[in-house]
Amino acid sequence: MWKCPKCNRVFKKENQSHYCGKAPSTIQEYIEAQDEDVRENLYQVYQAIHEALPDATEKISWSMPTWHDKYNIIHFAANKKHIGLYPGPEAVAHFADQLKENKLSASKGSIRIPYSDHLPLSLIKEIAKWCKETGNHA
Repeated sequence: MWKCPKCNRVFKKENQSHYCGKAPSTIQEYIEAQDEDVRENLYQVYQAIHEALPDATEKISWSMPTWHDKYNIIHFAANKKHIGLYPGPEAVAHFADQLKENKLSASKGSIRIPYSDHLPLSLIKEIAKWCKETGNHA
């Protein structure tokens, strides 16, 4: 067990990422709360999903930027070494070949996108649209 020295919350993992104090209520606040060196990548992922899902509601759910339309469609989150994209297990299976082509690792329902100058934004858009169109969601 690990106790955050700033907010005194207790976690199973040492140095677990969390919000000390009030969690952000908008995607903009979420991105601005992240380390400066990763914000540009987060804004690019945000913009790609926003363009793919212009009619979906944007909100924070499960402490992550989320797009919603009757159900949560897709989420993303900042991690230490990558951006986590959470489209659900069906999307990961459906896009497995394209994920391999882009050298992205994935596990049940999540895709790890390393911070980089060359994010696979067209693939992110395609995944978001597919999740919305098929009803397969996070």
